[in-house]
Parts: sequence; C-alpha cells; structure tokens
Amino acid sequence: MPTAPLSSRRSLLKGGAGLIAATAAPVWLTPALAQGKTLRPTPGQTEGPYYPVAFPADTDFDLLRSGAAAYGKGQPAWVSGTVTDTRSVPLAGGVIEIWQCDQDGHYHHPGDGARADPAFQGFGKVTLGKDGGYRFRTLRPAPYSGRTPHIHVKVKLDGRELLTTQFYVQGDPGNARDFLWRRLGEEGQALLTRPFVNSPDGLKAEYAVVVQA
Repeated sequence: MPTAPLSSRRSLLKGGAGLIAATAAPVWLTPALAQGKTLRPTPGQTEGPYYPVAFPADTDFDLLRSGAAAYGKGQPAWVSGTVTDTRSVPLAGGVIEIWQCDQDGHYHHPGDGARADPAFQGFGKVTLGKDGGYRFRTLRPAPYSGRTPHIHVKVKLDGRELLTTQFYVQGDPGNARDFLWRRLGEEGQALLTRPFVNSPDGLKAEYAVVVQA
C-alpha cells in the first residue's frame, strides 16, 4: 500500500491536533483563546471598617428581605454583571459578595452601633454561573458620613480572596468629593462607576469585574 508523503502526513497530524484542541476547549472559552486579549483587572479598593464580623442568617441575593421582613425604604435596584479573569474566561463557581449601608446610612456592624434596619439584609453572596454571571436585588446605594454612595464587593474562589473593591453610581454629585473615588483616576473610575437606569425589571446597574485568578 503506498505511503503518504512525509509533508502530507505532517499536515494531517497538525490538522488532527487542531481539531482535538478545538473539540476539547469549552464553548465559552474559545472566543477568549481566539482573541488572545488581556483585560485590565478591576481596581482593588479598601474593604472599609464594616465588613460583617458575623454573617446574617439570611445571605442570599435579595438584600431587601431579611428572613420574612421586607425593607421598604430607598430605591430598589438590580445590580448584576459578570466576573471573568484577564483572558475573558468566566470565573464559574466563584463567589461574589456585596455589602452596603441601609437608606439611612447605617451598616449591620458593631462599629456603626448596629443601627441598621433589621429588615435590610445588608449583605449578600451568590455563586457565579457558568458564564460568570451574578445578580443581586438591593438598594441604589445611599451616602453615609461623608462617603459618596457605593457598594462594597468581594470576589472569592476556592476560599481565596481575589478582589475587594467598591461599585459607584455614575453621575452622583458626591463622587467628585469622595477621596477613594478620586484616587481611582479616570480609567479606574470608568471601570467601577455605572449608571442606574430604568428597565422592565425596574432600576438596574451592570458591573463587569475582572480578576487575576
């Protein structure tokens, strides 16, 4: 039986290897591989003094309900987005946490006198989906004690903390006076500041997060 020329066999081997690699790579990974792009990591910011010392019994995606109690102050809003690494690969299975003050500017924390409304959950965490997606129901953030409105954020994977930062509200007049927001610089501000806009589901804001995984 005739033997294929060496150059032809090499071409077949290369083609087969490429087919195997393309077949083995997850569907959501191939765009990142094809583009070869590196994204800028989301800037980190201080955790602040009010990260929970004890987590509430209810820590789900809905910060406007604490157990059976419903919180009725402020503007309800959806905060959503995706978490990826710098190659655009979703951080599937990771955890994102948020915490913030209630509409009167109080946190569930002894350092703030434990004055937050008990109906406001104040802290929530969700596991990221296969696409790295997350979604929380919470308040459009309120100001407190000299800070511009913000939401604290932490991303974890396998128990490791990958990022701690803060989300801000585009167009809020308090931003320009806030020392942490100003410290970000224009590029960092653009990455962490988003508008809260009306949608069929109500007020919403979307934040894309990029971590060094």
